[in-house]
Amino acid sequence: MKKKSIPALIVLLLSLGIAIGSQTFLGACVHEDGSFGACHWASRAMLGLGTAQAVIALLAFILPDRRQGLYLAVLPVSAVGILTPGMLIDICRMNTMRCRMVMRPAMLVLFALTLVVALAGCLTSRGRKA
Repeated sequence: MKKKSIPALIVLLLSLGIAIGSQTFLGACVHEDGSFGACHWASRAMLGLGTAQAVIALLAFILPDRRQGLYLAVLPVSAVGILTPGMLIDICRMNTMRCRMVMRPAMLVLFALTLVVALAGCLTSRGRKA
């Protein structure tokens, strides 16, 4: 039986946390009148990036001979995730808004952790078969 990868599992869990969290408890501001601001689009981008990472991590978990390349694929997605809220997509300007206080810091930490774990997985799977 082939050995399963702990880093792939961790990246998968972090990515699911990004995708689900960005639309629920870590999501952008919710306006009472039903409108939404730019932070809504940053939150939607987090959903897409987290989902893409989750698919890549799942592939890394089940395809041991392709693990290193799949870990490398997670790195630029994580980098874009770190840059998205506030740099690539604007968020609210007020420091007391939910997107500034909750969403942005949480997404920065989750994407940074994902990047570090994927990098560690890439380095540990280097030159190894399965």
